[in-house]
Amino acid sequence: MIRKSSLAAATLLTICCILLLACGHNNNNQVFDSPIKGIINISVDESFKPVIEQEIKVYEGSYPNTQIIAHYKPEAECVKDMLYDSATRMVIITRGLNTKEEHYFLDSLSYVPLNNAIATDAVTIVVNGSSTDTVFSTERLRNILSTPTIDTTKKIFAKAAPERKLVVFDGLKETSTVRFTIDSILHGGNFDTSVVKAVKTSRDVLEYVANNPNAIGFVGLSWIGNPEDSSQRNMLKKVKIAYVQCDKCSDSVYVKPTQDGILSQRYPLVRGLYYIVKENYLGLGTGFANFLQYERGQLIFRRAYIWPKMEFSVRNVKMNQKL
Repeated sequence: MIRKSSLAAATLLTICCILLLACGHNNNNQVFDSPIKGIINISVDESFKPVIEQEIKVYEGSYPNTQIIAHYKPEAECVKDMLYDSATRMVIITRGLNTKEEHYFLDSLSYVPLNNAIATDAVTIVVNGSSTDTVFSTERLRNILSTPTIDTTKKIFAKAAPERKLVVFDGLKETSTVRFTIDSILHGGNFDTSVVKAVKTSRDVLEYVANNPNAIGFVGLSWIGNPEDSSQRNMLKKVKIAYVQCDKCSDSVYVKPTQDGILSQRYPLVRGLYYIVKENYLGLGTGFANFLQYERGQLIFRRAYIWPKMEFSVRNVKMNQKL
């Protein structure tokens, strides 16, 4: 009887040890990345592809054991990945979490993902390189973009003689540039679909405007605003960056989307850039997010000619004439 009891106890102990080892092995496979080691999938708003590619290149160069696989998509698809795709642990889009999304994550993950602003971008208006029409106000843009309304009592168009510009976007429904235009220029109104055209990417917007003299395009500044990027310099031989009227300025000045114009908000078409990270531990996503919001990552945003969140001091220096 004693022998049977001892055998049963030994068998039970062996089973428990096997289960504990198996659980430990699964946990090790589950979370084995860190800020300096591992692989992560992220979804990024396509209108920021040039600058985020540079950020990833520098980060992976600093930490060779890391790999950040970026999928560049319309903003709405990035949000879907954030909410429903467990393989996507980080997104970079033009907004942070809203209250509904915070509650969703609290219910499903028991924590709210990290999210914070990292830069300020400008929506840039581009015209064909041969065009002399390079000055716009937000009211004029609204008139070009919006559907003419009909006064049913008088049976006439409320908007007379609309401009026949062809306006090009990187999509018509799901992109951050389209959402910004509807919210900030049309104030929730509808596009005139007879003049608005959709192409797939920001690069396609620039190419279309370069080949069509009467077209104007809307793109993020990082696609066309960096004079140190050779591909952007070449594109600026085919298209021009337009001026937009400063709504807050007493002198009604027209400005281009420069860093100073973004910071002072003299350029009216500005928007934020945010990261959202679904990690409750110090993983690769958190490490990359920290990189983006501190000095090295912020300097890359500055070199891309969009405005970083971090304030950089300006010092007067005296150059040595012998250098």
